Amino acid sequence: MKINVDLKDGLLPDKYGKFAPSEYIKNGKPLISFPVDFSDIPENAKSIAFTFTDPDSIPVCGFEWIHWTMANIPADMLSLPENFSHDASANFIQGKNSSASKLLDNVDPELQSGYNGPYPPDQTHDYVIHAYALDKNLDIKPGFWMNELLHAMDGHILDSATFVIPSRA
Repeated sequence: MKINVDLKDGLLPDKYGKFAPSEYIKNGKPLISFPVDFSDIPENAKSIAFTFTDPDSIPVCGFEWIHWTMANIPADMLSLPENFSHDASANFIQGKNSSASKLLDNVDPELQSGYNGPYPPDQTHDYVIHAYALDKNLDIKPGFWMNELLHAMDGHILDSATFVIPSRA
């Protein structure tokens, strides 16, 4: 299994993160998800799941920030177009991101699931996509937490891949 995201000069294009035009940002959160391509999916895969996180956030906020989680993407869907998080049909489900944390005050409920783009506060961060080819669709509900996704995938992962996306501060 492989993942590809087109980078610009080795970085996530500005449109999908901190330097997005103001119409693509709501309450400080970039909202337009970047295109993602998958390849070399095992023939017997039924679905794809993925997480998009920021391990470089640990020194900043004390934990790995979750920017986007998805499950039950059809295994034959090899490309997720731009803004898939907000424009796609109900063929897949999205989980909560870290904006849903009870540790944050006054977070817009619309921003608590789906894509919240990179917004590194201190320096360029390396964001990580982990994608998983699964032997079934998962029995989880929209708005799942990432740990629920990881538990649901246990024993059903046929293949996986990682792709690192630097995004500038």
